[in-house]
Amino acid sequence: MRKKPVETIMGLVVLVIALLFLGFAYNVTDLQVVEGYSVNAEFTKVGGLSIGSDVRINGIKVGTVTAQDLNNEDYTVRVTFSIASNVKLPKDSVASIVSDGLMGNKFVKIEPGKAKEYLADGDTFEKTKNFKTIEDMVGEIIYMVTGGDNKNE
Repeated sequence: MRKKPVETIMGLVVLVIALLFLGFAYNVTDLQVVEGYSVNAEFTKVGGLSIGSDVRINGIKVGTVTAQDLNNEDYTVRVTFSIASNVKLPKDSVASIVSDGLMGNKFVKIEPGKAKEYLADGDTFEKTKNFKTIEDMVGEIIYMVTGGDNKNE
């Protein structure tokens, strides 16, 4: 069976378009690691946060999670992330781990503080909020609805 040159050319065109689409998708999804200065935060629960996860302020990506280490003494997790060099974080900022919706990816949310001093390369957040699972939230709702009474009558 002889192949026609038109079929070969069309196959090459399809491959080139597929590669262009992949390149476009990579740029749009913003998978690149943000380069800048490194800061740390300590959490008791990270809830599935992974290396490469976003660090966001008001929904805008300003950094990337670069490492996670378990402290063998008190079993807290030290999360290290890179923050874009043009973003200055006040020292009283709060780092928390949140989720994109009910089943979404986890990311670090930063709530900027009002301090005049800024975090520098290698500094650690003083204030953090741990990841809350669905079970934690349901437990809090049940506690609020029942009035927090644990009376055994």
